[in-house]
Amino acid sequence: MSPRTLLLAASALVGASLAPAALAQNAPAGDFAVTGATVAIGDGSAPIPNGTVVVRGGKVVAAGANVAVPPGVRVIDGTGKWVTPGLVVAVTDLGLLDVGAVEESNDEYAEKAGFNAALDVSAAIDPDAAPVAVNRAGGVTRAAVAPVAANAIFAGQGAIVDLAADANPVQRPRAFQYVELGERGADLAGGSRVAAQAVLRNALREAADFDRRAGISRIGSGKPAPVGTGDDIPLDPRLAQTAQGRADDGLLTHFDAAALIPVVTGRQPLYVHVDRAADIRAVLALKKDFPALRLVLVGAAEGWRTAREIAAAGVPVLASAMTDLPGRFETQAATQSNVGRMMAAGVKVGLGGFYDNDQPRYAPQYAGNLVALTKMPGATGLTWGQALAAITSVPAEIIGEGARFGSLKPGLAGDVVIWDGDPLELASGPVEIYIDGILQSLVNHQTRLRDRYRHPHEGALPKAYE
Repeated sequence: MSPRTLLLAASALVGASLAPAALAQNAPAGDFAVTGATVAIGDGSAPIPNGTVVVRGGKVVAAGANVAVPPGVRVIDGTGKWVTPGLVVAVTDLGLLDVGAVEESNDEYAEKAGFNAALDVSAAIDPDAAPVAVNRAGGVTRAAVAPVAANAIFAGQGAIVDLAADANPVQRPRAFQYVELGERGADLAGGSRVAAQAVLRNALREAADFDRRAGISRIGSGKPAPVGTGDDIPLDPRLAQTAQGRADDGLLTHFDAAALIPVVTGRQPLYVHVDRAADIRAVLALKKDFPALRLVLVGAAEGWRTAREIAAAGVPVLASAMTDLPGRFETQAATQSNVGRMMAAGVKVGLGGFYDNDQPRYAPQYAGNLVALTKMPGATGLTWGQALAAITSVPAEIIGEGARFGSLKPGLAGDVVIWDGDPLELASGPVEIYIDGILQSLVNHQTRLRDRYRHPHEGALPKAYE
């Protein structure tokens, strides 16, 4: 019996309050239907009242109005509830730290490391880290985990993970390369944006030259690996034999240069954290010298000022949702209407950059605020459907997983969240969460603390000593 099947049996009581009489004793794991709920597909469309979602074999079979439930499928009464796909968050540190202030439990940055671009976060992701369960209980089912730049503008390679309660969270390692530009990148590169651009361009040129001289991208099979398999990163032991392919004036380590080859050859996306309009234009200009680059902008606080240029370049954006104050020189033109204006100009925009206190579980709050902007004179917000898509299907598409998860379309993963109200309203919360059709426990460190101290009892010693 698989760990997820065991989890289904162990956590069935979590959802018993919804429809205890309807639980089919012999229903296969991953088979269920939610009926009578308000269903939001997650593709930008409006919510569907009195809808039904059917999941079989861990995948969505149907979702919408007038959907028939196959015989033998466990039925959950969703009356008064809302059903959405699981939240998809991009550029987060989930699984890389347990307690941020405790250095020993924090693997999001490596300021003393001898490598940068070659760093691979998949080796350090811990599914048992407390924030994973906390955010899963908030409706987050998938994430793109990224490192933090510490000793160079290149932070390293991020991974696509699921938040299911099992020991195998990494779904796709080495899914993208992350680079820090703007003010932070300038500081890391030597004190100016001029230096950061020189470091970036030199690194990309070194990687391209390394590949041309040694043919590293063709080691093994004789041809590039399919995009997104993780095998397109040259980790072959024969890499050590290609040192003669390196130029004498190379500044990168062999490992870092090899890690950037998939970036310059277009097999691995380059996520660029940048906010200022001028910096965004400088990033877009990289395509002139490196036409194979698959760019993704992260942050883009002043993206609305360059929205037409971003759209024309076909570059997607993982935007910070509500950056609206000039807290730094590079965000002087920040506005709450940033996301709405970029989308209106034709830019594909998902919400991203959930670091520090901006935990991914707050994504519905940010999305709901963007809906509220539509009621403010002069502001540009999103429709309800657009806002939900910005935290589900759109980020899934941007990270290259739109064909696997992110919405309730047939054939996609059965990542389903049942909410006790409108998920974009602050007072609403999940009551049941499924990943690949398997029911997940909502118990986490915070719920245990809540239950422990909800009714405190006087004792001879503090709890820590019992």
